[in-house]
Amino acid sequence: MRDVYVVGVGMTRLGKFPEVTLPDMASRAFYNAIKDSGVKPKEIEAAFIGHVRQGGQGAMLGQRIMREIGVTGIPILNVENICSSGSSALWTAFGMVSSGQFDLAAVIGAEQLSILGKGVLPPRQEDLEGLQGATLPSYFAMVARRHMHEYGTTIEQLAKVSVKNHKNGSLNPYAQYQKEVTLDEVAGAPMVADPLTVLHCCPAGDGAAAAILCSGDAVKKFRSRPIQIAASVLKSGTYDGGWRDLTTNDQTIRASQEAYQISGIGPEDLDVIELHDCFTIAEVFHYENLGLCQRGEGGRLIDTGQTELTGRIPVNPSGGLLAKGHPLGATGVAQIVEMVWQLRGEAGRRQVPNAKTGLAHCVGGVVDGLDLGACTIHILKR
Repeated sequence: MRDVYVVGVGMTRLGKFPEVTLPDMASRAFYNAIKDSGVKPKEIEAAFIGHVRQGGQGAMLGQRIMREIGVTGIPILNVENICSSGSSALWTAFGMVSSGQFDLAAVIGAEQLSILGKGVLPPRQEDLEGLQGATLPSYFAMVARRHMHEYGTTIEQLAKVSVKNHKNGSLNPYAQYQKEVTLDEVAGAPMVADPLTVLHCCPAGDGAAAAILCSGDAVKKFRSRPIQIAASVLKSGTYDGGWRDLTTNDQTIRASQEAYQISGIGPEDLDVIELHDCFTIAEVFHYENLGLCQRGEGGRLIDTGQTELTGRIPVNPSGGLLAKGHPLGATGVAQIVEMVWQLRGEAGRRQVPNAKTGLAHCVGGVVDGLDLGACTIHILKR
């Protein structure tokens, strides 16, 4: 297997842009990545496109995006894994490049949720629990209550995650929300699912992100400082994987442990992390799942400032899903964009000093009878 590098990245600002077509957003992200890499569009040998709802564009969104870009006739693969769609596309591209199938591959994540209106995504017809109101906000509210009961985690600790990530988002020109919030504002925001107010929840939105992957054999041809993908892992849910204990996520544990073993980089070696903070409680219990602290100690980790930009292990310097936004298919690739900027020292006011290693974590979807749908872990290094 060959080494794989990210030689270029780019993205659009995340937000709500119903007047812009999704292929247009995706092409902007792609051209930003191409400009960053020094690769010519015609040198791209394959494209992997992560998306969920296809932005009202109909089937084969990847082909429509690449037609807009002007790169046709190459293998184009559309990848859907709900929130992990973009990162699953990256995992697929990584496998193709590392195996020698391609030297240069484009990965694009794109989504346009604003055209669907407000509220949570509708449940499927066979999702009986969802049809009765068991939505993701209600599920994570139960997770929060159980974590509080088991470990003494407080709502103030969860609110501190929102305050931290919105502060980071205020430093990120690509974030959907670029305004700091206070603990009082988080507590006083409209209730979604007790105890989670709206500022404990990530927003829906639109946007696109792109990365250009290159084999180690060809990487020296391009001017951008390459960042190596030291591990790329995808795990799916198991029949009895996690519902017996709401306070943990088996997929994240399995995926991260495998990634640590492959890369030779453990949680104690990481300098920066982008993790899937769809709700504040998710960030707290993923601290534990990723091995940043012992089980039940996630609340104390945020309490002591260890995951702040200036802390021992900065988490979500981009603002995370809570502030940067969560346009499903784009999220996993946007995390990689942030990791590359951080490891290059190009993250501006939110830069983590001297970051050399980083981890991106994305979890996607719920399937009846399984713990969760898909989880990816990518470890990058310079």
